[in-house]
Amino acid sequence: MTDSTPADRLRAALALSDPSARLQTALAAGTRPDDSYVAELVARCAVESDFFVRDMLTWALTRHDPARVVEALLPEVTSEIPQARSQSLHTLSKIGDPAAYAAITPAVLRDRHPEVARAAWRTASGLVPDDAHEALADELSTQFGRGDHDTQRSLSRAFAAIGPRAESAVERAAASPYDVVSAHARATAIVMDDPDADFAEAAVQARRLVAQRALPVAE
Repeated sequence: MTDSTPADRLRAALALSDPSARLQTALAAGTRPDDSYVAELVARCAVESDFFVRDMLTWALTRHDPARVVEALLPEVTSEIPQARSQSLHTLSKIGDPAAYAAITPAVLRDRHPEVARAAWRTASGLVPDDAHEALADELSTQFGRGDHDTQRSLSRAFAAIGPRAESAVERAAASPYDVVSAHARATAIVMDDPDADFAEAAVQARRLVAQRALPVAE
């Protein structure tokens, strides 16, 4: 019988039913990196059910050769599996290779799954090259008013990460006739002006301002 390879043993250990065992396996894979582990770690990211194990898988990948890992992750950005997309984007954000930015297309930024979209916004805003800040902000502005509180907060944080060159896109959205879009953009402007501002409070303030514009003007 042929002995199994290190990659085979890693795959088997990551498939164990005990999440604690899988966590220790991912930890070991990052502590003692092996190029053959990269494909197995990336594959497991797509199906791992435990949050803490997924986080450890990402950490393990960051311990391997960045170029090899990025090459393995990029196809996952357009996987048919939502978790594969979100986890690959999350891991790319941790690696921080600017070359990955090109894979974050408008379609990725508009992914219908909120978790994937949030990961895309966070990753894009962290990797965006100097000459693409305005273009990214314009694209992200199409997402104002989308989703629940967490989704809207994630988008606002992405704008804050882009910085001053995103202000024009935010100002245009704040003037939108659609209340939900305008309120979200106004809350984003508050967060951009004050990084310590609480988004929930900013959202309440923004909704109040938007509501006031509907009031009749006193003669």
